[in-house]
Amino acid sequence: MNSKAVQNKPKANNGADTAKFVVAGLLLAASVFAYYWFEGQWSTLVRILTVVGGMVVSALVFMTSTKGPKLREFVRESIFELRKVVWPTRQEAMRMTWIVMIVVVIFSLILFGFDAIIAQGIKWLLSR
Repeated sequence: MNSKAVQNKPKANNGADTAKFVVAGLLLAASVFAYYWFEGQWSTLVRILTVVGGMVVSALVFMTSTKGPKLREFVRESIFELRKVVWPTRQEAMRMTWIVMIVVVIFSLILFGFDAIIAQGIKWLLSR
């Protein structure tokens, strides 16, 4: 969440914010609709630019709401936290991949054995 000591109380969602969310969603949906509707009439580049433009405009409308600054702060803090991640080396990743594959094979064989035993038991019960 937030690294600040004092947390602000969440504000009630007012009608203007709801209208902004609806407008942003409609803009995005309209741009995607236009992409498919004008498939034979517009070039692919123009249709792609329509979708990108719709995404940009809907993001700008969303950022003017009360949730916009919170989203921006969340993204900024997420990027900051991603910089702290220590990624495994190639050798460590390969070693872990082999371990996972071996464990999957072992458990698959165990489940196959249980399935075979249960199937034989059911066949034996039904043949009586």
